[in-house]
Amino acid sequence: MLDDGTPIFQQLAAQIEKDVLDGTYADEAPVASTTELAAFYRINPATAGKAVNLLVDRGILYKRRGVGMFVATGARERLAEHRRARFSDEYVRPLVSEARALGIDVAALHHLIEQEDQS
Repeated sequence: MLDDGTPIFQQLAAQIEKDVLDGTYADEAPVASTTELAAFYRINPATAGKAVNLLVDRGILYKRRGVGMFVATGARERLAEHRRARFSDEYVRPLVSEARALGIDVAALHHLIEQEDQS
């Protein structure tokens, strides 16, 4: 984590989203403070704050003044729905389009997917 060409705050936000999706953070669970995140990842606290604020803006986290950051109720479901929509746009539509261009019908495409799933 925190090593590709994506801005660091976006990488950190993506890591926290992953942790929410995989159940590391449940609804209403506290999340590390920006100071703790900055120290752990060895980044500027302002960068950590930018990541957290991005997730607040998306409704994934919320602030309890004087207490800390928490996972919003329903955050996992919102993230999953957003990722499913993005998955369709980024993978399924191009896959179907390429299959159509190659003359692969839906049944054959389904068969190819099943074969890949079994390997």
